[in-house]
Amino acid sequence: MKPQTRVRSEIPHEYKWDLTSIFPSWQEWEQSYARLETLIATFAGRRGSLASGPEALLGAFEAMDELGQLAYAVWYYPSLAHDEDQRDNEVGARRQKVQILLARWQQATSWFNPELLGLTLERVRAWMAASSALAVYRFAIENLYRLQEHVLDDKGERLMSLVGRFDATPSDAYEALSTADAKFPTITLTDGRQVTVSYGEFRSILATARRQEDREAAFKAYLGTFEAARNTYAALYNGICQRDWFAAQARGYATTLDAALHVHHIPSSVVETLIAATRAHAASLQRYHKLRKRALGLDRYSLYDIQVPIVDAARTYSYDEARAWVEASVAPLGEAYRERVRRSFGSRSIDVYENDGKRSGAYSAPVYGVHPYMLLNHNDTLDAVFTLAHEMGHNMHTVLAHAHQPFVYSDYTIFVAEVPSTFNEALLLDYLLARSTDPRERIVLLEHAIESMAGTFFAQVLFADYELQAHRLAETDEPITAEILSDIYGTLLTDYYGDALDEEPLARLTWARVPHFFGSPYYVYQYATCFASAARLADQILGKEPDARADAVERYLDLLKSGGSDYPMNQLQRAGVDLREPDTVQAVITRFDALVGRLEADLAALGLGR
Repeated sequence: MKPQTRVRSEIPHEYKWDLTSIFPSWQEWEQSYARLETLIATFAGRRGSLASGPEALLGAFEAMDELGQLAYAVWYYPSLAHDEDQRDNEVGARRQKVQILLARWQQATSWFNPELLGLTLERVRAWMAASSALAVYRFAIENLYRLQEHVLDDKGERLMSLVGRFDATPSDAYEALSTADAKFPTITLTDGRQVTVSYGEFRSILATARRQEDREAAFKAYLGTFEAARNTYAALYNGICQRDWFAAQARGYATTLDAALHVHHIPSSVVETLIAATRAHAASLQRYHKLRKRALGLDRYSLYDIQVPIVDAARTYSYDEARAWVEASVAPLGEAYRERVRRSFGSRSIDVYENDGKRSGAYSAPVYGVHPYMLLNHNDTLDAVFTLAHEMGHNMHTVLAHAHQPFVYSDYTIFVAEVPSTFNEALLLDYLLARSTDPRERIVLLEHAIESMAGTFFAQVLFADYELQAHRLAETDEPITAEILSDIYGTLLTDYYGDALDEEPLARLTWARVPHFFGSPYYVYQYATCFASAARLADQILGKEPDARADAVERYLDLLKSGGSDYPMNQLQRAGVDLREPDTVQAVITRFDALVGRLEADLAALGLGR
């Protein structure tokens, strides 16, 4: 049962993580910190040695592994403790102390890549052929040489480093304009309450306000803040696009998309196919929103109506229930996987409930050499249940990767990271739907799942579509103004939502309020590709014949075990997912349509949505 307290010391121990698995006390942490400091200083002494032979190169790699493994523990011990109560200045100071040391670590090892690249790849390959221990690092070495293709000479790299000082200026200015210097208006809701429409209040009203007038007022007030500075936002976004195009050209890439995807060896056709295939199935999204409009009983249906639930959840969901469901839901992945989930729940590695000063949100922290730690703020909502399943997917990815890969490949890319978390959510949904006998409860479950797909897949593809079109303006020397950007976004809303949405002029300005566009261009498409990959894997694993299912499960578990030992496209292909093929997107659409069909039937049973 959820504790009726926000005082951490009063929350039962079984609901709090135990960091002594990392270090028994701060004294042992201090000793390891000192050892890490010594290892960093010692590593600098290896400079100039790599050309002497394979033993020197192997020694440097193994020394970096030793540094990395120790750094995980030294960093996460104060970092996790800090997140228990961020008001604790003493712990916060220790965390900052590690941040400073890790920056020194980066400086102390910065010579390694340039020195290695000073050797010919043929020479290093000969060394690897003669040394099985060095051959372990083959993928890391060859990938480094591959990335070298777009590295400039010393003079060019110096110029790029000087220009790099200004890289963050547009995004920093965006943060200041949209957050620190933003003056959000106050509105009066229909119940008489006065609310300042900050970002948090804006999201809350759109997701909970039952009266459309309140949602509309919040939407117009919040977007109106961006409209007042729309030309400034456009100038900043033009700076983002021009910066990205400059960097792409300087390094010899044909497009900004090629430059963004090169680091993980992903072909541009992945993003282009994702967009084209999703556009081809926009009718599925439109069908869902037309159903929502009918079920909500609205004459007009606009962007500010797409988040409010059709029916409110009538029950709460305890952590202990959620834990049992998540464990049971992974049964299709085999008893060994389920046992790992069971052990994770029993290892005192999950911090479950809110307490004063605790960090918000949820995450899985991959503490190498120990086990993952999971932070939650479980509030007995359905969202919290699926958050637990999501983070447990990350936990199991980490557990399997750490168990089957050497340290150098123990981490994994974001391109793959969200696959197991999303897949775990799909398993949980199927488990809960199969056991639900109440149409109203099923409506809540179905709408939660469909909204997740609409937000994580369709919306992110729309975002990726926008980014690609906007960057291509820079690549073709076309102007980038507020009106042009709003035209692009407005057209995308029509392309994806069709006549399911009634026109709302301010909706065209949504591009100005999406932080990812300004802070991390060409990033959001990965949410959609991970979702598509998970849907494809679910299609292969669930509902198949036993032999086919067993083979699909083995391939999926091999994906998790592979960590970062190969390029993500290769890893996914071995698991049975080819993101260059439209069929992968079709798996999302098939699942989406099936869920919407079930929602339609349950709404009809309650006399809604007709």
